[in-house]
Amino acid sequence: MNLAVVGTGYVGLVTGTCFAETGNQVICVDIDEQKVARLRQGDIPIYEPGLDVLFERNTRQGRLSFTTDLSEAVQQADIIFLALPTPPGEDGSADLSYILGVAEQLSHIIKDYKVIVDKSTVPVGTSEKVHAIIVKNLPADQFDVVSNPEFLREGVAVEDFMKPDRVVVGASSERARRLMRELYEPFVRQGNPILFMDERSAEMTKYAANAYLAARISFMNEIANLCERVGANVDMVRIGIGSDSRIGKRFLFPGVGYGGSCFPKDVQALAKTASDFAYDFKILKSVMQVNEGQRQILAKKISAFFKQDLQGKTIAMWGLAFKPNTDDIREAPALYIIDELLAAGAAIKAFDPEAMANAQAIYGNRIQLANDQYEALIGADALAIVTEWSVFRTPSFKVMRELLRQPAIFDGRNLYDLDRMAEEGFYYESIGRMPILTTL
Repeated sequence: MNLAVVGTGYVGLVTGTCFAETGNQVICVDIDEQKVARLRQGDIPIYEPGLDVLFERNTRQGRLSFTTDLSEAVQQADIIFLALPTPPGEDGSADLSYILGVAEQLSHIIKDYKVIVDKSTVPVGTSEKVHAIIVKNLPADQFDVVSNPEFLREGVAVEDFMKPDRVVVGASSERARRLMRELYEPFVRQGNPILFMDERSAEMTKYAANAYLAARISFMNEIANLCERVGANVDMVRIGIGSDSRIGKRFLFPGVGYGGSCFPKDVQALAKTASDFAYDFKILKSVMQVNEGQRQILAKKISAFFKQDLQGKTIAMWGLAFKPNTDDIREAPALYIIDELLAAGAAIKAFDPEAMANAQAIYGNRIQLANDQYEALIGADALAIVTEWSVFRTPSFKVMRELLRQPAIFDGRNLYDLDRMAEEGFYYESIGRMPILTTL
């Protein structure tokens, strides 16, 4: 098929590249001329494992191209994907101005039948709003609006797209369903379902999925905090409940809260939708409240260790991205921890395998960035581990002791075994486990 993808952010770029990989002709559109120029030169603006290989192959073979001209992209397209930002407003609602603005443009551009797909995460009722705008200038039989939410995990997004657990399509038109089924059939050859439903249910499915996963994370963080008080080990608890087939093992790791571009924004937006419909979504409010507090946990542990006096102290930080295998720092717990520590008078020396350029764009020279994880430790009074990159899992503890002013680790991801930390002579605090109170 001929496809147009409007928006070359995280979702749009992965979507366009992966559709091109299955033989479709894809044009990606963006209003940012510099970004389009970079993409045409083969410069991918995001870090996502495996994306570069598919990107290079499909641009080289002519299936994937980029333009700033919406009309050029749309004219030959059978299906138009809207992969545009929906940033949260001050009240938590999703800002639909980008999507509705493009819908208005499309109403003047489209000449023959098109399927217009909301790929962005959008509130319930958005497909109807898009339809209402387009139908003002275009006969209803010349287009259909479909909801097709993405379920991509940053760090494994290419794999998620190429081998999805399920594909959700909200469509009222049989003509649109037929085209969407044809488009997605190459991705579900192993038998995973394409789930057709109404548009509102598809829109709600995306929010419900992310809100539920966020709730699991916040629940485990609450269990972890209680474990510390009662003397239990959250790792054992996690294994114990995760072995129950009714619960499962995923999203049960405690830490310093969820972040990224999806969970915080989507949970807020679903809560706002509930409020708009006069429903008191109590669990969702608690999820957000717990996460807000969890972001401060590590900074509080560090501050308590230094007796509430961080003036003149240097804290090394391993990890800036909100999760490993991405350079995304949107709503990353690391940012909240850095802000707390800086406000208390501490200096920060940080290292992240991929996210340091993005962090520097925010902090400039307010924090020091290291060339590798060990350089970050030189002269530091303690280490905070915030992102569970694989490279941090098996470090040289001998080198760490030599470089740190004192062997104190505050682990927000529970990377290390407690007995090992005691043997190595570290003061070690983690999440939901008893601290190793080695005398320094």
